[in-house]
Amino acid sequence: MSRFRPINREIDYLLPPSVQDWLPESHLARYVVEVVEGLDLSKLESVYAGRGSAAYHPAMLLSLLIYGYATGAYSSRKIERASYDSLAFRFIACDQHPDHDTLASFRRRHGEQFAATFVQVLQIARENQVSRFGTVSLDGTKIHAHASRHSALSYAHAQNIEAQLKAEVQEMLKLAEAADHSDLPDRISLPDEIKRREDRLAALAEGKTKIEALGKERL
Repeated sequence: MSRFRPINREIDYLLPPSVQDWLPESHLARYVVEVVEGLDLSKLESVYAGRGSAAYHPAMLLSLLIYGYATGAYSSRKIERASYDSLAFRFIACDQHPDHDTLASFRRRHGEQFAATFVQVLQIARENQVSRFGTVSLDGTKIHAHASRHSALSYAHAQNIEAQLKAEVQEMLKLAEAADHSDLPDRISLPDEIKRREDRLAALAEGKTKIEALGKERL
């Protein structure tokens, strides 16, 4: 009897996996998508002329960037990569992969509206008694509530909370812009000649042979 569970990466599924099966119900990525898709985005959608090839849906790009920034992924390149190798990002993007230029351009083009939507999402999360939105504290050190969560908030207090959330969002947007200005191309990507699995295995075998030969020469 084997001591280990089998490893089989060649499993063929009878049915394609559903994106709905990728994440638990309580995952933040699901919440972000549900909140954003419940907002009125007609003003944002209206700026798309409808000419040329179909654009990525603004709701998807908003959700992708909001989730990314809220979880500490500020670089557009990092978010692009995550749309391939992170289940949460793949879920949000519906297995589409907007490139880093598209992501950065969307944020810059719709700067004010993007920031306002981000704040609105955080406000809704706080009203839903979400204490932490990724790395953003909604009920902790950064949002100082002077009234009970169950009491009616005064208008002044609500304005104070909104101002703090706006400042939080602006800080994240600055970090995103700085990350995109300093971001370098992906240094861990594989050379084109070894991207295919068969070529990778051959390259690994060749590298192993060379290392073993060098080891023998030293003996």
